[in-house]
Amino acid sequence: MKKTPVKIQDQLNRSIHLKETPKRIISLVPSQTELLCDLGLEASLVGITKFCVHPHHIKSNVAVVGGTKQIHLDKIKGLLPDIILCNKEENTKDIVEACEQICAVHVSDIYNISDSLGLIQQYGEIFNCRENASSIIYNIKAELNSFNMFTKNKFSLKVAYFIWKNPWMVAGNHTFINYLLQLNKFQNVYSDKERYPEIELTDSKKNESVDIVMLSSEPFPFKDMHEKELQEIYSNATFILVDGEMFSWYGSRLTKAFTYFKTLHLNLQNNAL
Repeated sequence: MKKTPVKIQDQLNRSIHLKETPKRIISLVPSQTELLCDLGLEASLVGITKFCVHPHHIKSNVAVVGGTKQIHLDKIKGLLPDIILCNKEENTKDIVEACEQICAVHVSDIYNISDSLGLIQQYGEIFNCRENASSIIYNIKAELNSFNMFTKNKFSLKVAYFIWKNPWMVAGNHTFINYLLQLNKFQNVYSDKERYPEIELTDSKKNESVDIVMLSSEPFPFKDMHEKELQEIYSNATFILVDGEMFSWYGSRLTKAFTYFKTLHLNLQNNAL
């Protein structure tokens, strides 16, 4: 059978040239690992990160090549990958450049749903799984349309979304988390800050205006006990622990996220009664 060359641009507009459909894939991004499996490509995965936890069995079947910020290059080379999948936010420029010395590298760059759908479509093209990609895209669009109807008459609530402790860090503007907060009609009180800023809990006027404090399950594993440290600061707020994967994992996780968001709104509504 004649091999078909593949040429595509990644989400940083970098041209990628492949002699044929990649058969040996390394993913350095947990949410993209999950997406690959849902696209039917689990058997082609030869390397993942220690943070790739979905599907739950994946680390038992696929070699772990490090984290998202630190990788074992010799191990990656030994796996003879055809392509390595990275993300602008998750992985460093140095990692991307080092991986490019091994094989083709695709870099995603996700800020909104459109970017997410674009990535899924690109994977469909690169890995010749267009039908599966189209199915996931269709399901995400259907879930989003249903959710938009659900939130149509919702009131806007002011939210602080915490991702780290010592130092305190929140989700700010130009993040996928902030985008999903906006879709939920949650007004991020820290959207005046970029990316994931460290904050000082001294702005009493801003603190008193917060309706909801969200403590994410990742990357810092917030628990109920951490609420006490913030309750005096955000004295008027309702505190909730939220699933960080639902707010930050793009790709096929979005087929589940909007149902989760609906439940979140209903719980908030019931707690307010």
